[in-house]
Amino acid sequence: MAAVFLVTLYEYSPLFYITVVFVCFLVTSGLVLGWFGLGVPVILRNSEETESSTRVLKKRMRQVKNPFGLEILHPATASVTKGITLTPDCLEDCILTCYWGCSVQKLHEALQKHVYCFRIKTPQALEDALYSEYLYRQQYFIKKNDKEEKYCQLPEDAQVVNFGPVPRSHYPLIALLTLADEEDREIYDIISMVAVIHIPDESYRLSCRILYQYLLLAQGQYHDLKQLFMSANSTAPSSSDTSPGERSADRSLLEKAGLAEDEPELQEENSKDCVVCQNGTVNWVLLPCRHACLCDGCIKYFQQCPMCRQFVQESFPLCSKKEQDEDESTRI
Repeated sequence: MAAVFLVTLYEYSPLFYITVVFVCFLVTSGLVLGWFGLGVPVILRNSEETESSTRVLKKRMRQVKNPFGLEILHPATASVTKGITLTPDCLEDCILTCYWGCSVQKLHEALQKHVYCFRIKTPQALEDALYSEYLYRQQYFIKKNDKEEKYCQLPEDAQVVNFGPVPRSHYPLIALLTLADEEDREIYDIISMVAVIHIPDESYRLSCRILYQYLLLAQGQYHDLKQLFMSANSTAPSSSDTSPGERSADRSLLEKAGLAEDEPELQEENSKDCVVCQNGTVNWVLLPCRHACLCDGCIKYFQQCPMCRQFVQESFPLCSKKEQDEDESTRI
């Protein structure tokens, strides 16, 4: 229909035809370039105009202090028959309770009871929720800032060499950390931590590791503690490869030989830079992939994670602008 109209218009007056086509060209160019304030494809705008449209949703975070820390010492040697060595690191006096062969269903029911029924502040509260559906229990008192190793093992008379095929009805080991002093439970938002630990056996030889960590809050909530995937530009050995005692011993030997470097230089060597600009310090965590790889300047240009290309639904900063300024002033 439009072609017939243009042919008729050209036969009527070639000059009028050229004028109409030129006006149509100007109107189309104006729409494409945004002269009339109408929406245009993002790909045709410059970076300054797309800054607001490509910015992902910033997740509101609340900073809390976690008084519990738990690490597996020598995970390669751990097994159901040989046991496992745990290293707790707590800010206050705590109680470490280990449950061998705990029921999967009863554990998750206990977490729901923490939300709707009663708070799991003590080992007895968890045992009441589990209905004693576990094989064996061990308990240790952990002093404040004490990193003493705790060895956990099933008794020989238990005669347990595996927990059956996957999917399992029982977790090999559940480690519960609770605050020993009742006054401390009123100070911290996090009152206990539940760690689900896999230990290899004859049926399932996956290496020993912490599968899940649940932080139980005094308000009747619990959060799944997840690991962040950091990007690092240094090839220096990480803290997981070398224990703090070994690093301090190595440093003392270097100091005696006069080869030790200053501490700020070591910190600078282990600094983590943005994977895009390679200049700014990594400060933003992308969700749901949990990659921490972008600085404050580059976060506004990405809707997909530059590491895994997954679409970013939310993001949050590791530290606020105020904290960064305080760190800069401290270094100066």
